[in-house]
Amino acid sequence: MQMRLRSGGTEGLLAEKLEALITQTRAKQAATMSEVEWRGRTVPVKIDKVRIFLLGLADNEAAIVQAESEETKERLFESMLSECRDAIQVVREELKPDQKQRDYILDGESGKVSNLQYLHSYLTYIKLSTAIKRNENMAKGLQRALLQQQPEDDSKRSPRPQDLIRLYDIILQNLVELLQLPGLEEDKAFQKEIGLKTLVFKAYRCFFIAQSYVLVKKWSEALVLYDRVLKYANEVNSDAGAFKNSLKDLPDVQELITQVRSEKCSLQAAAILDADDSHQTETSFQVKDNKPLVERFETFCLDPSLVTKQANLVHFPPGFQPIPCKPLFFDLALNHVAFPPLEDKLEQKTKSGLTGYIKGIFGFRS
Repeated sequence: MQMRLRSGGTEGLLAEKLEALITQTRAKQAATMSEVEWRGRTVPVKIDKVRIFLLGLADNEAAIVQAESEETKERLFESMLSECRDAIQVVREELKPDQKQRDYILDGESGKVSNLQYLHSYLTYIKLSTAIKRNENMAKGLQRALLQQQPEDDSKRSPRPQDLIRLYDIILQNLVELLQLPGLEEDKAFQKEIGLKTLVFKAYRCFFIAQSYVLVKKWSEALVLYDRVLKYANEVNSDAGAFKNSLKDLPDVQELITQVRSEKCSLQAAAILDADDSHQTETSFQVKDNKPLVERFETFCLDPSLVTKQANLVHFPPGFQPIPCKPLFFDLALNHVAFPPLEDKLEQKTKSGLTGYIKGIFGFRS
């Protein structure tokens, strides 16, 4: 096992020979293994391939913990999952249609499923738990890459919060499948444990969804999601109690709470600064006076009123403007002119006027 671990995985001729040697040794040990105990119930193991897998389960888990590189861990996870799938397939073949009908029938006295079906549930539990650990390990690697990434490095695709969200979605789906395993419907402790694990991974999924909203400056949505993270984390802390041992291998919820509180302060500051910048940008281009459009053609500014019925285009009615008027000539010399006397002419005109009138009546004309 140590040589296989140092070889870096399951590739190469030496690694293949080591795998064959380990398998042969486990096959010899499998002859002494007759049963397995899980969650207070002991079930017989009669299938050799399942015995070999269960004997090497602890060694595989220890090898994964001791692996130094992420590539080695990934190979060991894949190898373990492949062996588990093979074991499940063998058990599934034993559950033939006619026998399967009997195996699924609950015993009226004990209320338990058959041993073969319970063994199938146990192997499925191992497969799903291993898949969760593998995805969790990948999520930790992506988190480290997010913290260490350099924005100017465009040579390769940098990790994003959306990648972590996808991994946590898969983990939550695996937890849902764990709750549906036959034979564990009445196990309240198991249901409670899986429920707490679901809350932990929901909190982390919600945290990275909030991070993705922060990147696009959706401050309100991110703040609501951070509050949801705190809600999930506080529920885990209040309900953990007797399940702390089963939750110790999961991501630290208390560390997440501290990080969320820090992120909330940073988010609120960024939101205030962004709102101030956007306000300054808008006001710098908006109309600051009541000048009509005709007087500010040379200056660009945003005036939403121009597309309304009250558009300020020109002054109406137009204002009065002074203009030069037509000159007036006053005859000031008239006051200094001496006219000749006309009294004699006025008297003569009066006399001749009466005589001429009488003559005109009687028809005498001169």
